[in-house]
Amino acid sequence: MLNELTKGIFRENPLLRLLLGTCPSLAVTSSLENGFGMGAATTFVLLCSNAMISLLKGIVPSKVRIPVFIVIIATFVTITDLSMSAYVPDLHKNLGLFIPLIVVNCIILGRAEAFASKNGIVPSLLDGLGMGIGFTMALSLIGSIREILGAGTLMGASLFGPSYQPFLMFVLPAGAFLTLGLTMGVMNWMEKRKA
Repeated sequence: MLNELTKGIFRENPLLRLLLGTCPSLAVTSSLENGFGMGAATTFVLLCSNAMISLLKGIVPSKVRIPVFIVIIATFVTITDLSMSAYVPDLHKNLGLFIPLIVVNCIILGRAEAFASKNGIVPSLLDGLGMGIGFTMALSLIGSIREILGAGTLMGASLFGPSYQPFLMFVLPAGAFLTLGLTMGVMNWMEKRKA
């Protein structure tokens, strides 16, 4: 059971190992707050959709399982979108269109199809939580690196004072690709070193 929780954090990290969810990781990780917010929203949808799909796995006919999965996922994404709009409007505005796009995030549908539709509710919840934590950690790490190097701040607080000359490339799309690539390279290096 513990394996279901921990596999998504490092060994099968959705972003850094499986390369799933790269669109939001490149688009919204210009700061730690944005990365963490997107990761938390995705984790909530993962948990709820995995639980519901696991509960309904014996009821849904195999011919319509993907459309049913998408409707379930879309329901939880709508709840997330409306809740963020009401309770964290600034973050909701920063993430913009990428919150509704969680519906088509391959992490969510992939876990529904590959895991939740074949396992019980407890393993499915643990799988969703582990994958969500791994995704959130990866987005937060990339967002932190980009914010520190690109703006000289972390969570909006200045780290280096007014004389710091930020690397503006890191707040641009090229910085997202560079940061993601370097982070993945470090993960691969750590894995090879461990082996």
